[in-house]
Amino acid sequence: MLEPAYQADVVIVGAGVAGLSAAHRLTSAGVRTAVLEAAPCPGGRMSTEKIDGFRLDRIGQLLSTSYPELRLTPGLDALALRPFAPGVLLHSDGRRHRAGAFAKPRSARGALHAVRALASAPRTASVRGIPGPTALPRVRAGAPLGTAVDQARLGAALARLATAPVERLLARPELPAAQALAARGVPTRTIDGFLRPLLAALLCDPDLTTSSRCADLALRAFASGRLCVPESGAEALPELLAQALPPGTVHTGVRVTSIATTSVTTAEHGEIRCRAVLLATDARTAAELLPGLRVPDFHPVTVVHHTTDEPPTTGASLLLDADRGGPVAHTAVISQVDPTRAPAGRALISSTVLGTPPPDIDTAVRMHLSRLYGTSTTRWETLAVHHTPEAVPAMRPPHDLRRPVRLLAGLYVCGDHRDTSTIQGALHSAHRAAAAILTDLGAAGSLNRAEPLEAAA
Repeated sequence: MLEPAYQADVVIVGAGVAGLSAAHRLTSAGVRTAVLEAAPCPGGRMSTEKIDGFRLDRIGQLLSTSYPELRLTPGLDALALRPFAPGVLLHSDGRRHRAGAFAKPRSARGALHAVRALASAPRTASVRGIPGPTALPRVRAGAPLGTAVDQARLGAALARLATAPVERLLARPELPAAQALAARGVPTRTIDGFLRPLLAALLCDPDLTTSSRCADLALRAFASGRLCVPESGAEALPELLAQALPPGTVHTGVRVTSIATTSVTTAEHGEIRCRAVLLATDARTAAELLPGLRVPDFHPVTVVHHTTDEPPTTGASLLLDADRGGPVAHTAVISQVDPTRAPAGRALISSTVLGTPPPDIDTAVRMHLSRLYGTSTTRWETLAVHHTPEAVPAMRPPHDLRRPVRLLAGLYVCGDHRDTSTIQGALHSAHRAAAAILTDLGAAGSLNRAEPLEAAA
């Protein structure tokens, strides 16, 4: 018998969250889809190592409950998110300060009234409650957020960001984030004491070289939601997507060596014919398969996991170092955020180092964590050190938030390097790519088109 003209309608190269999300949208529209993954299992960089009952994320990217694509992506209905405590903890001058847990006014006018009221109020006036009545202790000199008025202005700015239309943020002049914040008149103490460590945690960019538009989107997501992690580890997200696909859709251990508009060639199975190809790998692999694609710079990320039977007393908080006094950018007793990540009676502390790690990373991290948590770390056990040199694509200006996903008829590309360098960006680029494929295949009515701007937040 003659073989069919096409062995699949669409072949997707790469089974990370972008490729799996696109596959789910395409199969839901009745498009025969095959996902090819070179690794032994799907997930890409969203992988979780299991050691003695612990679940250890390799990169540990933070999510936000405000990410639209977590709600819009088919297959993620059952995703359980574990939120951190509201705001973040800032370590500065040997003390910890709660920051960013501002109540949100219903309007920008309400935020402005709150600032004016606080500017004329005693120093014990409310900061967290904008415009709520809860009072905070007196802000001591040298606190990372500055004076009470500085804190109120910051709370009002975050409140405005939470409700600002994305189109308005993207219409702002684009500069490196550090320059843009200074140009807007944000006090240096507020930038270095709060915004820099916060954006470092959100964007993996401690020097704030990221496009100010991308930084604004990250702050908007922070201000309008809660930071969180997937229950049971980062791999839960790609696992849910893969399980929701028809059996036989995902093929692991298949290495693609070349692609064309109507076929892919694999090392294990030769040529696979199709009507369209979607390249859903990381940026460097995509450029190897399709010379001419731009390879961005990357932010290296190292995650160090420790365990102890005497956890620090920070609760489910994300702890940031406002002083930049060591290699750790942010850390958390992650088992208090998500108890499924550690066996009973043990605490899991996960700490992130950005940039090039120090030579003796475990010793340097232990010394830094001892200062941040205010406790000895000599009895802590090191579970794993995961270093990823190309963890997060850099988004330096000018950064195109909507890089084309349709290269030509039959050839498409998606991933966090085509959007924002976040899980939200990867999912939204897959949304755009699936919509483009269905349009070109004549099945556009089967899928709602991706929203062009709102899902960037």
